[in-house]
Amino acid sequence: MGSSAKKKKDKKKDFQKPRFKIGRARSKPANFTDTSFKSKSIVLNQPSLATTAPSPTSQFTHHLSLLTSHTDSQRRDSLSYITTAISTRPTDAPLQQPVSVLLPRILDLVLDRSHGVRVQLLKLLRALPTSDLEDHAGQLLLYVRAGITHLAADIRSSTLDMFTWALDHCGDALVACAGGWVKTLRSLVAIQGWPLEDAPSAWSSCEASFGNPGSDGKTMVKGLNALASFLRIGFEHSSEQDQIDINPYEWPLTDTKAHMISKKSNCFAHLNLFGPPRDEDSHIHEDKEDRQRVFQQRLQGPIQRGLEATKQQGGEIGRAAAGVRKAITEGMNGFDEVE
Repeated sequence: MGSSAKKKKDKKKDFQKPRFKIGRARSKPANFTDTSFKSKSIVLNQPSLATTAPSPTSQFTHHLSLLTSHTDSQRRDSLSYITTAISTRPTDAPLQQPVSVLLPRILDLVLDRSHGVRVQLLKLLRALPTSDLEDHAGQLLLYVRAGITHLAADIRSSTLDMFTWALDHCGDALVACAGGWVKTLRSLVAIQGWPLEDAPSAWSSCEASFGNPGSDGKTMVKGLNALASFLRIGFEHSSEQDQIDINPYEWPLTDTKAHMISKKSNCFAHLNLFGPPRDEDSHIHEDKEDRQRVFQQRLQGPIQRGLEATKQQGGEIGRAAAGVRKAITEGMNGFDEVE
């Protein structure tokens, strides 16, 4: 009997409803400490105990290393500090770091996803000495070409602003560096959606094949204005040639320009004596006549056909296209007689 009663009692436990006490929980004392959390260790950052502040040079180097930070605000603030340090230095004082060290660090931010970082980068470039930037025009132009053909419309717009500034300050160096003439023209043509082929099927559409050009067309207008400025600089004689004004027919000073010492650090760069082999687009075109010849043979036809299709849109875009046509007409004037 005892075992059967125990079994009945165990079966009843499955059907019994638990009863809960109704009311507030018991108040905890004032000195209660919650020990319910679990932690393996508690880490406390040790404060710096140095009695001397870091030097401006070490702070400059530290902010230069923070340009690769994953935080957008940190990259922007570091660029702002570097810009302020360069702008407020004494006039006769050298840069905290040479331009050859600064440019590889800051030019990566041309393609940065943050608009604030790109705006601050342009302010930093404006603070650098223009004479030092001319020696690194090829390196600057490499990132500019990557930026103006980027898929994101905002990055293309910011890079075009940077390119326009560079044309105003070191335009001669940009058109005379390796690949500066043909490759840059190809990039400026590509953002307009103008095909470089002569096939009729290539002109069935005149819209950019990458990204959204923008409903307002501001990026397209910037690209056309940059193309016009680039062509005007390319179709002009360099400032070094204009400085030598000697009558070539005054004997015995014949061919004086050919015997003058060049002011460039690498005046034989166009020969590419020690560099890797270059393709046709990477050649250096230092002379105005050389740039005119290459432009007429390879780019003038596609650009003029693209301008005809763009002028039909009218408005601000049509006026910008007319400016490009005017730059071509004035720059190529008299080229046939030279040939």
